[in-house]
Amino acid sequence: MSGRTNSSPLTHQVTLTVLTLAVFALAMVVGFGFYAASQADNASLEHQKMFIADGLKDQIASVQREQESVSVWDDAITNVKAANQTWIEENLSVWMYTYYGHNRVYILDAANHPVHAMQEGKVVDPSAYGKDEPALQASIEKLRRMLAESPKADAFGQPAKMVAEDLVSLQGKPAILSVMPLLPSSNRVTQAPGTEYLHVSVEFINDAVINKIAEKYLLDGARLVPLSQPVGAAAVPLVDSRGVILGYVGWDQERPGLTLVRKMAPALGVALLVAAGVLAFLLRRLRRASSALQTSQDEAQYLAFHDTLTGLPNRALFEDRLRRALLRAGQDIAVHDMGRVGLLYLDLDRFKHINDTLGHPAGDELVRQTAARLQHTVREVDTVARLGGDEFALILVDIRDIRAAEDIAERLLQKLQEPFKLMEDQVFVSASIGIALSAGGETDADDLLRKADIALYEAKKNGRGRH
Repeated sequence: MSGRTNSSPLTHQVTLTVLTLAVFALAMVVGFGFYAASQADNASLEHQKMFIADGLKDQIASVQREQESVSVWDDAITNVKAANQTWIEENLSVWMYTYYGHNRVYILDAANHPVHAMQEGKVVDPSAYGKDEPALQASIEKLRRMLAESPKADAFGQPAKMVAEDLVSLQGKPAILSVMPLLPSSNRVTQAPGTEYLHVSVEFINDAVINKIAEKYLLDGARLVPLSQPVGAAAVPLVDSRGVILGYVGWDQERPGLTLVRKMAPALGVALLVAAGVLAFLLRRLRRASSALQTSQDEAQYLAFHDTLTGLPNRALFEDRLRRALLRAGQDIAVHDMGRVGLLYLDLDRFKHINDTLGHPAGDELVRQTAARLQHTVREVDTVARLGGDEFALILVDIRDIRAAEDIAERLLQKLQEPFKLMEDQVFVSASIGIALSAGGETDADDLLRKADIALYEAKKNGRGRH
């Protein structure tokens, strides 16, 4: 009897304490929830701004790619010099409007005088260029300086890409400007330095262009906001090379944090009435947070030792596995003739050319497909790692002699000679491989990698596509 009497106040006190702590914890959670929602909304807004900025950069790059399709062309130089206005209209000006949506195109001679003009799909008198010239002149002069200072061909003998781009304002409307020289596509047409004609292309940044960017990143209500109108937090300025703001791109801000709080409000209200439910809710959240933290740690551990593009081991994990393999090989080789380590250093030939012609997404896809082929060609006990860019390294364990390593290298080369499908295009790629084989138990990992690098250099020097 006295035991129950003594325990009742204690139980009540514990219950009251637990309920008090639960209510306090709930208040803390609610307060933190609103703070976290605000922070999430701010972080989301910054990501949305990054999406719009990246979309604008992609659009500028798209204008340049479209312009480049006609600016490096023997026929363009021949017909422009011959003042063949019909050909120019069908291939360099009106065609750019009809097919790509470029709003204005001007062809300038070596003295920067207009010889052809197109506005909104119609050929106009070249004198119309005069109204736009003040806004375009700085980029044109910049390109002329580039032509005077830069080489006319890249390391592969291809015409060097020269372009001057900027954001400009024409008649109060922001636009993307791209200026390229007309360059020959072969040695059949010669062009003296300083005599290049210029192709000037302008695409207005209107709602259609902005909507195309917004659709890519699933943003609602994207629109062009003139300088005369107020802008909210969800806006990115259109800034030219001088730092002048030409307008804004605005959109309806996504608020994931606020949306989450609204969805959780009923549950929080019930939790206020039921202390035990609040406590259970907090315990569940704690377990979830603990699980999420463990997952985050596991992911961080994985990312620290793996390449994010291919999922292959990165340089740090590669170096660790190479040292371990050499240590095991040193122990095994004393017992039998197996146990040597073969190191293959591989990179793709002319990878930069694929990036430049098909774009970085295609280059990334080529790296991913290459990684998959390498993994499927070697044994599970071997290691395929990506060291960076288009460079891969393979650790082959239990290799008897150099001939065994060469056999594997030849299989890899044959596998990589099969066509790759990139961006609906079929691409043929070759690779070069440098091979180094451990000599014994005292082989140093850095020394083995250096020798493989030297062998790779020799393979490329001797004609690429070989080991």
